[in-house]
Amino acid sequence: MKLTRVNQLRSQVGQEVRIKGWVNTIRDQKTMQFLIVRDETGLIQIANSRKENPGLAEIISGLTNESVIEVVGQVMANEAVQLGGLEIIPKQITVLSLADPNLPVDKDSSLSIRLDWRFIDLRRPENHLIFQIQTTAEHAMREYWYQNGFIEIHSPKLMGSASESGAELFSLKYFDTTAYLAQSPQFYKQMAMAAGFNRVFEIGPVFRANPSFTSRHDTEFTSIDVEISWIDSHEEVMAFEEQWLQYVLKAIREKHGAAIKETFGVDVVVPELPFPRMSMEEAYQLLDEKGHELPEAKGDLDPEGERLVARHIMEKYGHEFVFVTDYPVAVRPFYHMRHEDRPHLTKSYDLLWKGLEITTGAQREHRYDILARQAQEKGLSLEGIDFYLNFFKYGCPPHGGFGFGLTRMLMVLLNVANVREVTYLYRGPNRLTP
Repeated sequence: MKLTRVNQLRSQVGQEVRIKGWVNTIRDQKTMQFLIVRDETGLIQIANSRKENPGLAEIISGLTNESVIEVVGQVMANEAVQLGGLEIIPKQITVLSLADPNLPVDKDSSLSIRLDWRFIDLRRPENHLIFQIQTTAEHAMREYWYQNGFIEIHSPKLMGSASESGAELFSLKYFDTTAYLAQSPQFYKQMAMAAGFNRVFEIGPVFRANPSFTSRHDTEFTSIDVEISWIDSHEEVMAFEEQWLQYVLKAIREKHGAAIKETFGVDVVVPELPFPRMSMEEAYQLLDEKGHELPEAKGDLDPEGERLVARHIMEKYGHEFVFVTDYPVAVRPFYHMRHEDRPHLTKSYDLLWKGLEITTGAQREHRYDILARQAQEKGLSLEGIDFYLNFFKYGCPPHGGFGFGLTRMLMVLLNVANVREVTYLYRGPNRLTP
């Protein structure tokens, strides 16, 4: 008999079906026994009469929560059943895997314990929904890229030198030398521009040796990276990103909007275009007016500053997103292009969503001599990045791009408090297992 999923049972009323799933709840009563069985699509009640099926009664009495079973029985309509008005009257129950009765974790356990037993914690329907949303998001991202002539690349994660500033590097022994885990595919995205690929994207892991224990930091995460050739300014990169995000959020709302509202209490808002823009200079002026104590080394926003800027944008424009642009040279990598008329500022931006940074982007410097000079100004040895500088020696188009945090997107989208909740298996300073 063909396997039936729980969400298909409504069309099977009066018919005999075969389902498989986990035991979610057991109510072993004097005359009746009730099981709630869960598969990846939903919950269904199994109702057994002890008198009519004593053999099944013995099997049910021996079950434990989270055991995996197969049930063959008839689907019946029953308006008294809260789970969609359906139940199955079992004819046969087979125990496929009996769970230890002493479950080490439940939904009320601390986050740390739930991460220790992540494979059990992930069984919860709300966690299934998170990764269904992630799948839809990535599909929509790729769909938009494909429609706009992008090429997908897979860059190496073992590198011979730093891909960012040189800080937050994981090093490892690599035969007779030292290698580093990639902090970003940045250099290789730009190599693709020099190779004439024109438009590229990558979804892949990146690594940061960041000792932070905040709710939004991790040491390994999935980065979404885009690079585009033949641009005139970072404004074109921002324009592409906002159109892409609008497309992605529309797909998420259409497929999961109702489930997200029911499970997380969040309305998925498809943003209007264009997103508001605010220069870093304007952001600092706003924060000063609001009495926010600014960092001693001006040039970036602290978390509270991000929230205040986002609140101002929401009050003024009714918009969840804001591009903060034109960051000072001091806080940006050497490869960010600088404004010709304001050489202390870069053609760069961060994208804030509901007060959290989810993107860093910029136009890159594509001219060899200027790029080499900017690297030296940042104290970098040209010998250490010679392979990268070679990309620009033999003709490279003007280009720019961005890096986008997948788990941060999910965290903000669902108003979840911690990035650990939306990461399949979190990695942090004190977590390498499971």
